[in-house]
Amino acid sequence: MSKYYLNYLDELESEAIYILREVWAQFENPVILFSGGKDSILVTHLAKKAFFPSKIPFALMHVDTGHNFPETIKFRDDLIKELGVKLIVGSVQESINSGRVAEEKGKNATRNALQITTLLDAIEENKIDCAIGGGRRDEEKARAKERFFSHRDDFGQWDPKNQRPELWNLLNGKHFEGEHFRAFPISNWTEMDVWNYIKRENIKIPSLYFAHERKVVFRSNSWIPVSEYLRLEEGENIEKKKIRFRTLGDITITGGIESDADTLEKIVQEVSAMRKTERGDRSDDKRSETAMEDRKKQGYF
Repeated sequence: MSKYYLNYLDELESEAIYILREVWAQFENPVILFSGGKDSILVTHLAKKAFFPSKIPFALMHVDTGHNFPETIKFRDDLIKELGVKLIVGSVQESINSGRVAEEKGKNATRNALQITTLLDAIEENKIDCAIGGGRRDEEKARAKERFFSHRDDFGQWDPKNQRPELWNLLNGKHFEGEHFRAFPISNWTEMDVWNYIKRENIKIPSLYFAHERKVVFRSNSWIPVSEYLRLEEGENIEKKKIRFRTLGDITITGGIESDADTLEKIVQEVSAMRKTERGDRSDDKRSETAMEDRKKQGYF
């Protein structure tokens, strides 16, 4: 009798598709949190597979800080047009204009933490009961504490000590009015898994992930791209380097690495030799040892 074996990418894909279908079965108004980064693109691709030949039953939600890479916004808009799904945009600039949040000042100012208020407002306004994210446990120690279904209280806050057990793949999405969940279908994937799968499936990704020449400034041990939002400090010089980005966030906080990896094959080879986490060049994560967990407790992705 013949036996059928799944390789590890097929197993990860199957697990993620199961979780996406569970979200659709258990919640009334779920969305995919879409940043334009590789992980949210991967989740969207998996959702296409999970519900094929129907189109994705989830809207995509983007929290727009106003400090995005132009390439990211173009990629988002092109993908929305291709998929024919609804896009919900929460604007940090609108939150600032309305007085809901205050703009940070100084050299290391960022709008990253301001996304929390904008996200929670969008969730409440659109009556969303589950937001599907591309967080992975290997990214950061705070994300390693997440379950597939991560409960948020009626203030949108996360309590890492109050997570529900998930034995035998039984997922509990019950919640009271005003509460919601975050779901993380690719929790068990690593950065290497993500790139191997993107290569296998030939998934489109923003050009930012490939090595290219760009004007940058060396700050906080990373190459920060020059933009209209960057304020040069004394002693800083603009240089032109061939770099790529391992993770995408605000253009003001996302550091690039020097690289010649301009194809998926080269990226896979480069990542396989990396000894530094992909979020190691994100300046928002360098603010403290618990920067990510502190933000997550307040309602961050």
